[in-house]
Amino acid sequence: MEINGLQRHYELASGVVRALDGIDINIEKGERIVLLGPSGSGKTTLLNCVAALDSPTGGSYSFDGEDVPRNKSEEMTTFRRKNIGYVFQFFNLLQDLTVLENILLIQELSGSRDKQRALDLLQLVGLEKEVDRFPAEISGGQQQRVAIARSLAKSPKLLLGDELTGNLDSKTSAMVMEVLVKACESEEITTIMVTHDENLSKYATRVIRLDSGKIVSDEKVNQ
Repeated sequence: MEINGLQRHYELASGVVRALDGIDINIEKGERIVLLGPSGSGKTTLLNCVAALDSPTGGSYSFDGEDVPRNKSEEMTTFRRKNIGYVFQFFNLLQDLTVLENILLIQELSGSRDKQRALDLLQLVGLEKEVDRFPAEISGGQQQRVAIARSLAKSPKLLLGDELTGNLDSKTSAMVMEVLVKACESEEITTIMVTHDENLSKYATRVIRLDSGKIVSDEKVNQ
């Protein structure tokens, strides 16, 4: 993906808020990016623009050599369905569906139900024995691993995470991140994660820091 001069400005009564103010990033297939920065630095806004959940007000953004749609909700939805997986801080699992059914539902919505792949993904994240349990019957860390498997169910090219370990203790966070790295390497999926946690940098191949809507550093990480 290639981003050049990306801007996202908001018009408020008090003036213009420059949430993103000229972002330039090129990301290669298979990279694991951690986005760091204080609250209000533009991390989540950037993630939303990358996911086509929000439309930038300036600049360019291309994915696999094609411009990403903006200001056209139906085309943006199609882009997300085809390319993007998303892992949320609060898991967002459906409580009345089993672990396996949560994954099968995502497959059905993307038009590619495949029970064997769903089972393989649960094995990949170490939850092959939990397929018939409901979310309330497993731990928070296990629920987040289900969420990772669910996000991989439609074989996305890009996996996005917004504070995906924000509700987990440090030991569980490490377990979840190790599972995430293993899964993304196995599936050859590019990953971008927003976090406040500096410790997650060790799971990245690249760390990008934002402040006041601008990139202040962009560094490769030695593995």
